[in-house]
Amino acid sequence: MADATDHIEQLAINTIRTLSMDAVEAARSGHPGTPMALAPAAYVLFNQVLRYDPDRPDWPNRDRFVLSCGHASMLLYSMLHLAGVKQAGNDGKPSDEPAVSLDEIRRFRQLGSRCPGHPEYGETSGVETTTGPLGQGIANSVGMAVAARWLAGYFNRPGFELFDYNTYAVCSDGDLMEGVGAEAASIAGHLKLSNLCWIYDDNQVTIEGKTSLAFSEDVATRFTGYGWNVVRVDDVNDLESLRRAIKIFHETDDRPTLIIVRSIIAFGAPNKQNTAGAHGAPLGEDEVRLAKAAYGWPEDKHFVVPEEVLAHFHQGIGTRGKKLREAWDAKFARYKAKYPELAEQLEMVQNRKLPDGWYTDIQQFPADSKGLATRASSGKVLNQVARNVPWLLGGSADLAPSNKSLIDGADDFAAGYYTGRNFHFGIREHAMAAICNGMTLCGLRAYGATFFVFADYMRPAMRLAAMMGLPVFYILTHDSIGVGEDGPTHQPVEQLASLRAIPGIMVIRPADANEVAEAYRAIMRLADRPAALVLTRQNLPTLDRTKYAPASGLQKGGYVLADAADGKPKLILIASGSEVSLCLEAHEQLAADGIKARVVSLPCWELFDAQPAEYRDSVLPPECTKRIAVEAGVEQGWHKYIGPGGRFIGMSSFGASAPAGVLLKHFGFTAENIAAAAR
Repeated sequence: MADATDHIEQLAINTIRTLSMDAVEAARSGHPGTPMALAPAAYVLFNQVLRYDPDRPDWPNRDRFVLSCGHASMLLYSMLHLAGVKQAGNDGKPSDEPAVSLDEIRRFRQLGSRCPGHPEYGETSGVETTTGPLGQGIANSVGMAVAARWLAGYFNRPGFELFDYNTYAVCSDGDLMEGVGAEAASIAGHLKLSNLCWIYDDNQVTIEGKTSLAFSEDVATRFTGYGWNVVRVDDVNDLESLRRAIKIFHETDDRPTLIIVRSIIAFGAPNKQNTAGAHGAPLGEDEVRLAKAAYGWPEDKHFVVPEEVLAHFHQGIGTRGKKLREAWDAKFARYKAKYPELAEQLEMVQNRKLPDGWYTDIQQFPADSKGLATRASSGKVLNQVARNVPWLLGGSADLAPSNKSLIDGADDFAAGYYTGRNFHFGIREHAMAAICNGMTLCGLRAYGATFFVFADYMRPAMRLAAMMGLPVFYILTHDSIGVGEDGPTHQPVEQLASLRAIPGIMVIRPADANEVAEAYRAIMRLADRPAALVLTRQNLPTLDRTKYAPASGLQKGGYVLADAADGKPKLILIASGSEVSLCLEAHEQLAADGIKARVVSLPCWELFDAQPAEYRDSVLPPECTKRIAVEAGVEQGWHKYIGPGGRFIGMSSFGASAPAGVLLKHFGFTAENIAAAAR
């Protein structure tokens, strides 16, 4: 019996290896080494450990698996094929179609294939997050583990343990070298996330060659210092040691676990240019034949999947996962009868829906010439929304008092207390953004806050949020030279252009408190894209909406705020954020001189560009070519609104250290300067 078990296990492992080899060879592109080396670990994890139903990859309490070393994507695609994971249909529900068929594997890395070069969330069911940029996947996994704890704390009831899933991530040397990986590991240890397990492939190889070229630290000691439990497996082919290591993870209840697995990467024939051989390149036909011969595999056949291997996976993950999921479904049906309101909320979480009337507490702000900093009005509106959306949660990178990003009356999310809604991410902006991605992938509405200039530290994770269509949002304060004395290191100049350049992200820079309120209405309705809310440190007047157009115009991205008396302007002043009120002052000066001007508030380019041409032309009439844009950032992108004959008043250098009022005057952000340019 033992021999039969050993045989089918080795057959399954070799199937994973040969599928990976054949796919990379057919594509003439990819990384076969890591999938071949890690096949035993993937086999044990999928077929013997994961609580996962291939027929229902959307099951809320499934274990999460993240392949952080996304270059090894064929490892994941092989597992999804062998496990028989079903693809979600257009309605998001699983269909009878396999997520990864053999035909899709044959088209690895080709246009339209469900097996792209790196795993992409939303394209292939069973891919829990988009990975490839190293470090991102393990940081996402921290967010998934956080979500499991929060969902359990909020939804579980005695006798109804709806959430107790674990999160596993396979990571490489590169993941652990990247700074975001270190940030994420640090906070995971601090939070004592014992439902998190990273499996570190210690193969001592990177693209340039041996890791010793640049990496000589003691990883085990580092993670022990982070507060992790560290377990070693000296040989990835020792299945019993792998099982024992995972058992230790399951028995550890006070810290996350790092399993260090020693593997020897599969090399192709090395050469002078590529000492790492097959790590980042196909093996070549001769090497493939030799490898197959060593496995006892048909040397001239490709994409071979023995029927007994498929049956073995069906009896393993298929049978186990179905029983677990069906038991959960039955439990949820009883839960729904006993706790209908909570069950309804859980269904909203899973479907990215909002409760009816979630916006009813959003209040109008009265006109006020002194006004509020938009960071302050944001804090108020955030709390008004949070009252009605219990799964809206997040925090700041150690700047909550400045970002106004705490939920009043809510507890902190902390080790041993996982029901809090206020997160203290520490000075870890990159990990904060990546963790928010992981939380959002599990249905929560997560936000992260920091100073706008430090969005640069978050950008890779923000880019992936946009790529995955995740409704994370970012509260980014201290948005300009208005920061004042802190100087150019803390004064964002190019960041607006930088974020607007990311496809899919919605960037909103509101002009006053009521535009802030409208911004939250727009952001919270999003289900398939992230948003950045860019806010001031300094006070801005709350505009008199009986005199000017209503702030609801923000919903269209841009609107006519003030106009010429006859509605036929000779000149248009366009601005966002803190510069809008300056344009209104200039508008009054120009009107006194008999110059017919219009003021357009343009807080969100993405929303405005999505409007019909007729609306956009009504706001910015093509025949009115005399246009001035005013924004405390660089000009990049503004040409599409001001045209070739327009003029831009903004920044063409970094800022300086001085009081905000002095800086604004020095750099030309005054009503007088705008009016003079108009004249």
